[in-house]
Amino acid sequence: MFHTSTVWLITGCSTGFGRSLAEHLLDQGHRVVATARDTEQIKDLRERGEALLLPLDVSDPASVSEAVRQAEEQFGGIHVLVNNAGIGYFAAVEESEEAAIDRLFDVNFHGVSRTIRAVLPGMRARRKGFIVNLTSIGGLVGHTAVGYYCATKFAVEGLTESLRHEVEPLGIKVMLVEPSAFRTEWAGSARGSEATIADYDATAGAARRAYQASVGRQSGDPDRAARALVAAVESPEPPLHLLLGNDAHDTAMAKLATLRAEFEKWESTSRGADFPAGS
Repeated sequence: MFHTSTVWLITGCSTGFGRSLAEHLLDQGHRVVATARDTEQIKDLRERGEALLLPLDVSDPASVSEAVRQAEEQFGGIHVLVNNAGIGYFAAVEESEEAAIDRLFDVNFHGVSRTIRAVLPGMRARRKGFIVNLTSIGGLVGHTAVGYYCATKFAVEGLTESLRHEVEPLGIKVMLVEPSAFRTEWAGSARGSEATIADYDATAGAARRAYQASVGRQSGDPDRAARALVAAVESPEPPLHLLLGNDAHDTAMAKLATLRAEFEKWESTSRGADFPAGS
């Protein structure tokens, strides 16, 4: 579907998935619009290939619009958008602070939505494009201590599935990427609630400590993930859901089995909620 002159716009290229993906694409000869809130952190990417470095804060609508405008002006269009920028937050649901919740949704959900809406006019005009939204296995399965983070990812999953129905008839592909724990700075950089509640120490508290202790020891390799993502985008039949990591695959399959068992157990109750046939 795409070739090496393809233009990829990636949000959040300072570290982690975004940086690994930008490096891999540039090494393969693609043109990359690499974005970050501070472009000084990604200036070395220019040495790898045809990289356009742009400041982008996905929580700022004007910043999103300007980055997309410059990318289209300098490269002639955006073929693939990768919504990678995101933040984490550790807290039990009851411990979570209102301002932190709002910030999570502004970056992780509204930031994705803003960027999608900014690139769609150009993709529609060309009748071609690809939108990749990085969520998490936490976008399929809720996890302890990251309830609101998971909520943002569930929201992106729902938005993406609806978007797919709207844009695929126009020649635009859509994909969700759902990683498990990868060796990035996400867990180390994520803040948590300042106040904790003792009743949650054995659940959310333990999970929070485990996340923080896992930094640098996660199973997932961001470079391998980058290669897998590009291979999926370039495949003849890209998936809607791309799980990355053994834990992601195992967790998703367990969720499917649990859902099937529960739906079958309660099938008669579910079907009984309709008006009787012929009513």
